[in-house]
Amino acid sequence: MTGERILIIEDDEQIVQTVRRGLIYEGYTVDVALDGHSGLEKARDTPPDLVILDLMLPGMDGLEVCRRMRAASDETPVLMLTARDGVTDRVAGLDAGADDYLVKPFSFDELLARMRALFRRARPTGTSAPEVLRFADLVLDTGTRRATRSDRVIDLTAKEYELLELFMRHPRQVLTRDQIFDRVWNYDFGGESNIIEVYVRYLRQKTEEHNEPRLLHTVRGVGYVLREE
Repeated sequence: MTGERILIIEDDEQIVQTVRRGLIYEGYTVDVALDGHSGLEKARDTPPDLVILDLMLPGMDGLEVCRRMRAASDETPVLMLTARDGVTDRVAGLDAGADDYLVKPFSFDELLARMRALFRRARPTGTSAPEVLRFADLVLDTGTRRATRSDRVIDLTAKEYELLELFMRHPRQVLTRDQIFDRVWNYDFGGESNIIEVYVRYLRQKTEEHNEPRLLHTVRGVGYVLREE
């Protein structure tokens, strides 16, 4: 028996009943909300260990629910559900603070696998002391999650920070798309590698905002590398 508390925020009652029944069978404690406002209240009043959050909800959509959770410093893992299968929608969900993204219709086994991955990420086997990572004039403080370049503060989303930290821990090493998917997103996007290109573009825009030399380079057909020209 697992014992973790799961909050399902979903307005499709058929999906709710199917997922709720399966999770209870697997040993989870399950709470349910059918709209965004009540879901946000339940997340605040009875904090869950993980939230399964639908993107399209009445009253307040899943993106806004997730944004408000993160604005309140709520770091509960969020698995977002949506019927939209597109990179832009996935990026929007992740930028709002979601930790993972599952497209409907989905198998219950895949849902369980994604949940287990999120629990592993939320409960690392070991803790490491904060570090200050440096490459060229780029600095990343893992304790404060603050990035600077030439003393200019760079505002990063959660996923941008994770991606930049990965590159700064492996300078001059070419990282493949598979490695990036596994270490930053913990799963395969089914060949839609554009999401990595989108986030690399975000990082380039922010780290090169004042026309600084490019540090994050594309290795065609392979992946990306953090290096100086």
